[in-house]
Amino acid sequence: MAETENNETTAAAGAVRHARKVREGVVLSNKMEKTAVIAVVERVRHPKYGKFMLRTKKLYAHDEANDVNIGDRVRVMETRPLSKNKRWRVVEVLERAK
Repeated sequence: MAETENNETTAAAGAVRHARKVREGVVLSNKMEKTAVIAVVERVRHPKYGKFMLRTKKLYAHDEANDVNIGDRVRVMETRPLSKNKRWRVVEVLERAK
């Protein structure tokens, strides 16, 4: 019963958390302390010509356990700003590099 009251007051206060973005990518670098650089590739359509292109974006992700290696496929989730460039965190390692 206390849980339902807590949820109602939180929702009433407008503090409802929005869905966070989730991306999958490949680790490019893990040389920084508790930080990994992730390459995320997405297919986008050219606005004028309609051709599909591949766009690569580099994301700086927080890796608390320092357990990702170069070449690993990982899932990252959006989080609060942790530094100047770091706004993502590593959620799980999908596939280890061989």
